[in-house]
Amino acid sequence: MRTSLNPAEDAAFTPLRDEEALTPRRIVAELDRYVIGQNAAKRAVAIALRNRIRRQKLAPELAEEVSPKNIIMIGPTGVGKTEIARRVARLTASPFIKVEASRFTEVGYVGRDAESLIRDLVDVAVKLVREEKVRAVAPKAREAAEARLLDLLLPTGAQLDWVDPRAEARPEEALRSTRDRLKADLVAGKLEDRRLEIEVQESPASSMQVFSSQGMEEMEVNLREMLPGLFGGRSQKKKVKLSEAREILVRQEEAKLIDMAEVAREAVRRVESSGVVFLDEIDKIAGRESAGRGPDVSREGVQRDLLPIVEGTSVNTKHGMVRTDHVLFIAAGAFHVSKPSDLIPELQGRFPIRVELEPLSEDDFVRILTEPRNALTRQYEALMATEGVELSFSSGALKLVAHYAALANERHENIGARRLQTILERVLDEISFEGAELESKLQVVDEAYVESRLAGVIGDPDLSRYIL
Repeated sequence: MRTSLNPAEDAAFTPLRDEEALTPRRIVAELDRYVIGQNAAKRAVAIALRNRIRRQKLAPELAEEVSPKNIIMIGPTGVGKTEIARRVARLTASPFIKVEASRFTEVGYVGRDAESLIRDLVDVAVKLVREEKVRAVAPKAREAAEARLLDLLLPTGAQLDWVDPRAEARPEEALRSTRDRLKADLVAGKLEDRRLEIEVQESPASSMQVFSSQGMEEMEVNLREMLPGLFGGRSQKKKVKLSEAREILVRQEEAKLIDMAEVAREAVRRVESSGVVFLDEIDKIAGRESAGRGPDVSREGVQRDLLPIVEGTSVNTKHGMVRTDHVLFIAAGAFHVSKPSDLIPELQGRFPIRVELEPLSEDDFVRILTEPRNALTRQYEALMATEGVELSFSSGALKLVAHYAALANERHENIGARRLQTILERVLDEISFEGAELESKLQVVDEAYVESRLAGVIGDPDLSRYIL
C-alpha cells in the first residue's frame, strides 16, 4: 500500500544513524508503521539491507567480492512495492531514486539511456548531503547574514538620523551605539519591511534547458564543463525587503561555508556504498528475441543496456566516475502478462531474491485507513482542521469505504490501496468544497453518510467504471 504523504508525519520518519540498530527485526518494525502486511517483502529488503552493513565490516578484499542481494518484487499495483523501497532508503538516509524501466530505450534509439539513472541518483545524493551540511552550518550562516544586514543598515552621509543622539560625540562610539540599537530592532523583528539594496545572483540561462530532455543528459554535462560562464549567471543589485534579504544572505553564507567539492565526493561515496535504485515496471521490458526476427528494441535491448549497470560498471557523471558494483537494485512489476523468467538469463541472475506481494483484502483496507502514521483519514482530518472543521470517521464508515474499495477493485482494474483515495475523495467531496463555510464545525462521517455519497455510483456499473 502506498498513500500520499503528510509532511508532518513523514518528517517523523527519522533515519537510524546507528547501523548496529538496523537489525532486520528493527527494519521490519519501522516499515510496519507505514506499510500494512507484505511481511515476505519486508523481510527480504531488511535482510538485503543488513547484508550491506555486514559487508562493510569485512576485510576490503573480501568485501569487494560480496555482491548486493538485488530483489524482484512481484505483485499488482498499489500493494506497497514502491513504499517499502522508499521507506527503507529514508530509514538509512540512503540516496534513492525510482525509475520506470519502460522509459529507457536501447542505445542508438531516441530516448533516455540507461546510465542516466545513475547520474540522477548522484544528483539526489548531492542534494541529500548538501541539505545535511546546510543544517550543520545553519547557525553560523544566519549569524553571518545578520552581521551583513547590520552593515547594510548602518548610516552613512545623509542617513545620520540613525545615529543614537544619546551616544558620545566620537564617531566610533556613535556607530557602535547605533549598531547595538539596530541589532536589537533586527532581533525584535521591527525592521522586516525596510527595503535594502543587495547583490543577487541571476538564474542560469534557461535557453539551454532543452538539453535536459530525454537522452541528452551527457551533452548537458559536457556543455556545463566547457562553458561554465554560460550557466553560472551574473550578479545584479536588487532592492528587496529585509525579510527577503535575510533569506538571500543566509543562502549566500551557506554557500561560502559549504565545500561543494567535498559534498560531491561524499555523495559519490554514498551512492557507491548505499545507493538504492527502484526499477518499476520491469515486467514491461520482459521479453526475448522472437524466432525469425531480431531483438525487440523496446524490451531486450533495454535489458541489455541495464545489465552492465546492475552487474557493476563505472558511469561518468558531472561529479566524477561512479561505480555501481554495490548499488542495491530493487525491481518491481505486476507480471500479469509476462513472468520473471521472460527476462534475459543474465539479468535474472543479477536479481537472486524474488518475493511475491499479496493482493490487499477488505480487512487490509480497514487497517490501512486507521493504522499507519500517514493514514489517509488522518490526512483529511488534519486538512479540514486548518479551517476549523473537526472531521470524524466512525468505524462502520471506514469498513464500508474498505468494502466499496475492494468491490471496485474486483469489478474493474485492481489498483490496490490507491482505490481508497478515489473513494474517500468521492465521499468527502461536499465537505471539502464547503470547508470553512460549513455551519456545523463537527462533521461526522458515518455509514449512512458514506452510503448516501456512493450508493448512486456503486449501483450503476457503467458509472462506477468512470467515477471509481
